[in-house]
Formats: sequence, C-alpha cells, structure tokens
Amino acid sequence: MKRLKLLFLFITASITLTSCVVQNENDFSLNEYVSSYDLWYIDYHRTEGSGEVPFLSKAFTVSFLNGTMYANNNITDIGKTGNGLGIAVGNYGTNQTVLETDHDLNGNYNFEVIQLSNNEIRIDDLSQNVSYYLIGYQTNSFDYDKLFYENIEYFLQEYVAWEKTNEIDGTPNPFDEEHFLQFTPENDVTFRSSHDAFGTNIDYLNWEYIGGYEIANISGYNDLKFLTLNYDGGDTEEFELSVINDGKIKLFHISSETMYTFSGRGFVQYLKAKNKKITKTTVRNNGRKRTKIQRKTVDRKYLK
Repeated sequence: MKRLKLLFLFITASITLTSCVVQNENDFSLNEYVSSYDLWYIDYHRTEGSGEVPFLSKAFTVSFLNGTMYANNNITDIGKTGNGLGIAVGNYGTNQTVLETDHDLNGNYNFEVIQLSNNEIRIDDLSQNVSYYLIGYQTNSFDYDKLFYENIEYFLQEYVAWEKTNEIDGTPNPFDEEHFLQFTPENDVTFRSSHDAFGTNIDYLNWEYIGGYEIANISGYNDLKFLTLNYDGGDTEEFELSVINDGKIKLFHISSETMYTFSGRGFVQYLKAKNKKITKTTVRNNGRKRTKIQRKTVDRKYLK
C-alpha cells in the first residue's frame, strides 16, 4: 500500500476509521485519528533506525486520550490496569501531521505520523533516526495472544520466580527436582533454577543453577513456543511453552512427556517514575527495555 501522510489523504465518506467516520479531509484531524483507537500496539520488532525513544522502548502499548498519554509497560495485568490503557505517562498534542509528546520522565519527542492502513501508522522521530510501527485496537478487540507470544521473553521476566504448581504424567527425569525458575531482566537469555522446597519465600530462594535459554517459534503455531534451557553444567532441557493466563504457564517436557504448570511469584511492576504507591511485590523503573528479538523457527516433527 502506498504510504501517505495524514491530512493529505483523499478521504471519502465511505471510509470508516473504527470509532469515527471520516467525512472529508477538512473534518479529519490527527488528534481525532490517534484517539479513535483505545490502544496502539508498538510492534517493536519492526523498529527501524539507530536512535531510541526510551518510553517507547519500555512500553507494549500507548494510548492518546483527551491530551493524556498512557502506556502499558507490563504484560501482566494488561487489560486491567487503567481500564486497559495502562498508566498515565505524560501529555500529547498534535500540529498538522506531527504528534507532539511530553513524557513525564523522558521529556519532549515529536513524531511525523505516516498512515500505512486504516489502523496502522509509522511514527518518525523528528530529532533522531528512529521509526516505530503502531497498530491500533479497541480494548474489546485487542489481540492479547499476539502480545503474549510475540513478547514472551518479557512476560517471563515479570515475576521474580516461577514456582512449579502441578506435574502430570511423564517419565521421571532430573527436571522433576526443579521447583523454581527465574528469567532475569538484565539479560534476555539468562535463567536460574532452584530445588528449594515448594512454598519457600521467594526472597530466600537459593538459585543453585544458572544457564542460558532460547525461545523459538514453532512452524504452524501462533500459540506455542519451543523453550530450550542450556545449563552451564552441560545439561539441556527442551519444552513446549504455552501461556495459560497472565500468571501461569505450561511447560511440556519433550523427552519425558511430562506436563508441568508454573505459577508466577512476585510480580515485577515497571513504572514510569519512583515513589508510586502500589501493592505489588517489586517495582522497577529501569533496567529493562525491549529489543528486536530474532527467533528461529522449528518444526514440530521433534515430537515424533
């Protein structure tokens, strides 16, 4: 599709932009357009350029409503926090085809907005070489599965620990002794594990083992990933990884055919600023930002 700048589109009365019907170019404005979608999903893996806008690197969605800018910096509780919009992170305005933002921590950033389709835009930072791709959704039609599985590494990082809470069938194997897993935010490929007793306070867990992990796509499946744990001691464990909800995951152990359920313990909330009063276990204001993740794709024939 030919990329056309907003306000220079030839718009007829038959075109509908989800929550508003565009009558003609005089009735149309950038402000109306960006607020016509509840959520803009930041398709970070398509980001172009060498620059960076910090608040967009941390967020999974942004929203623009009545001059206030919102963001979901966590996957957990998305759809619930701020009635789905997330937390207020700053203000915004529009000037012809330019979106002007004022983030509470990061300051001012201005973007040229390029419309790619009815619900997809590219925003080009006017002060540096970086472009972000945003996809518009209403909260009642947002693709939560897409969010979870496209950003599964970040979801795993949103709990201090994952505790094994169920184990079904399968052949006895060494992984039966692994009671807790941790995926660290400092490095998208590091994990730790613990044999501590079930119910141990997460602040006192002894992470006996450490290693690297890799997540791959599975050909033909959008709701399944292939997880490999490579222990520093030389052992390797392989699983099919699926998400039950925003607090539980399933790991199907390939070699033993055991199905494990792990539940998140100690939700880590990523906020825009310090001194926020919350009831969650842990708050982090920095130390994590999204990066462009390149995953390999495997065929499910490994199960045969």
